[in-house]
Amino acid sequence: MVKGTRTVADDRRTGSSASPAGDGRGPRGRAVAGTLERWAAVTRRRLRAGEVGSMPVVVVLAIVWITFQSLNDNFLSPRNLSNLSVDIVGTGLIAVGIVFVLLLGELDLSVGAISGLAGAVFAVLNVQNGVPEWLSLIIAVLAGTVAGAVQGYSFARTRVPAFVVTLAGLLTWNGLMLYVLGTSGTINLDENGLVAQLTSYYFTQDAVAYAVAALAVGLVLLVAWLDRRRRVAAGMPHRSLQVIVARAGGLAVIAFTAAYLLNRFQGLPLALLIFLVVVAGLDIVLRRTHYGRQVYALGGGVEAARRASLAVTRVQTAVLAVSGTMAAIGGLFLASRITSVSQSSGSGVLLLNAIAAAVIGGTSLFGGRGSTWSAVLGMLVIQSIASGMAITDTPAAIQFMITGGVLFAAVVIDALSRRTQETHGRA
Repeated sequence: MVKGTRTVADDRRTGSSASPAGDGRGPRGRAVAGTLERWAAVTRRRLRAGEVGSMPVVVVLAIVWITFQSLNDNFLSPRNLSNLSVDIVGTGLIAVGIVFVLLLGELDLSVGAISGLAGAVFAVLNVQNGVPEWLSLIIAVLAGTVAGAVQGYSFARTRVPAFVVTLAGLLTWNGLMLYVLGTSGTINLDENGLVAQLTSYYFTQDAVAYAVAALAVGLVLLVAWLDRRRRVAAGMPHRSLQVIVARAGGLAVIAFTAAYLLNRFQGLPLALLIFLVVVAGLDIVLRRTHYGRQVYALGGGVEAARRASLAVTRVQTAVLAVSGTMAAIGGLFLASRITSVSQSSGSGVLLLNAIAAAVIGGTSLFGGRGSTWSAVLGMLVIQSIASGMAITDTPAAIQFMITGGVLFAAVVIDALSRRTQETHGRA
């Protein structure tokens, strides 16, 4: 044998891989590279078909964070990120309810007024009339549910556009809030009470944040694996194990990094934990239940849903009831943040921010596309801009212009995405 040459038998004996590209990667490296190439091909195919998903908002959020961190080193500090995680909860919960309505291709303009009404009902019952906090809280949330259900039933039965019905609701519930508050003006809440603790309590033990992160990653991995096994058994398209593990690994990096940063300040905020649990629970309702599939079906076309014998009136009423419930819960968190309720509660830019958060996060204005996590991403963008502006002493006028620009870009992307999907026969 000539020196310096190797045969196939030599390669097999030494265990070396004869990579066709000569890149020196072993079988595991080639498997990982193949998975990444398939993922990249699927991503390119989805982008060409107009299925952009959450990619634009993630890019925008990264740009916002990088920009403000370069302007002020304290932007990504544990303290500021912890405050940011609590500030997104109140409006974020309202935005989650907006997502349900947008999935129908409709709009709810009354959520700000309902949130203020819920805060007023709680404050008057508890502070002025001595009703126990837990009972006042339940009644306040039910007030939002009833308000939403009344609007939903009116919308479903009369077939008047939801934005008109809820515009009338905005005026009605705002007037009712003023009537409930009476001449008292502002009512201060007990700073050590149940509602105040919603946004002021922190799990200071480091283990709690890490345990929640581990539990979240484990549940996501388990659900993905069970879904894959079910699809394999039914002969349906499914994700590979490598993709499932890669997605879980990415989530683990985000979750444990967040836990580490939160622990460096005061620990895991109770408000953030409740927010994430509610978002995850409602996401399961939308994606895994018969009711959720009906909501998406109605967003694809009401008349087609009627001909398919779907309970259109019941689903539409339930969706507006969910929106009202989430608005009431969000209103209580907003009241908890400032430990007071006043005649201005639920007003200002609250409604605009809630709608903007859902749309910026990727929920389509045309209905039928979006998820509860859209509200989380959109709210992160809006509140990050507000926080960055505050920490850099930028005028509020600039904040409104930047937020408006981001919202306009999100709407344009949504419209272009829908047009592309129609071209490919997917819309």
